[in-house]
Amino acid sequence: MAKKIVFKDLILWEDNDYIVINKPPFISTLSDRNDHVNILSLAKGYHEDAQVGHRLDKETSGALAIAKNPEAYRELSMQFENRKVEKLYHAVSDGIHDFSDLLIDLPIQKLSNGTVRIDKRGGKEAQTHFQTLQAFRSHTLIACKPVTGRMHQIRIHLANQGAPIAGDNYYGGELIYLSQFKKHFNLKKESEEQPLIKRLALHARSLEFTLMNGDRKSIEAPYPKDYQVLLKQLDKYA
Repeated sequence: MAKKIVFKDLILWEDNDYIVINKPPFISTLSDRNDHVNILSLAKGYHEDAQVGHRLDKETSGALAIAKNPEAYRELSMQFENRKVEKLYHAVSDGIHDFSDLLIDLPIQKLSNGTVRIDKRGGKEAQTHFQTLQAFRSHTLIACKPVTGRMHQIRIHLANQGAPIAGDNYYGGELIYLSQFKKHFNLKKESEEQPLIKRLALHARSLEFTLMNGDRKSIEAPYPKDYQVLLKQLDKYA
């Protein structure tokens, strides 16, 4: 049985207008017909006027901003629209990649099946900056700074560079198993090896936006346990 999520335990920072949480993986930001538990419903249980300022994919973990009143929500929405919010993501990609402040500027089109594709004629503009943080034996930890906020933007832009996010089966990413790089890996009889991380390896590392009093606020979200385990094992066998 899945562990019950206590909203208060997710809070990284809050003031009178905003809450920033560290969203766990495997929970939708907004209502999901397959699951009655979502971040918005949990947030409203904590503060009745709560509104989610943006969204993270269900499998993605990390920093997520929530407004506590309509004025704060409007202000945050305007900051996202005018690209005044700075978002930083960390992704573990398949393969070795040396990205040095690489800017990918490729338009994205939404498809009816819930995925996206690069479409230079009919797509909406999309830009992401990529920077290699650490290369392992057969994977790379990459810092991703989206300029625009298109659906699956980081995922499709990395896949386009031949660097799909590990575990991202929509865009060509492969699950990571310890047996791939640990010599003499032994599995107990009649047991199936589990991947090091059971989702796409994407984490919203930090968020920076302007508060209602005009101050800028930056909040960093620690890696969740599965992401810590993944990086520890990749580093150990690098």
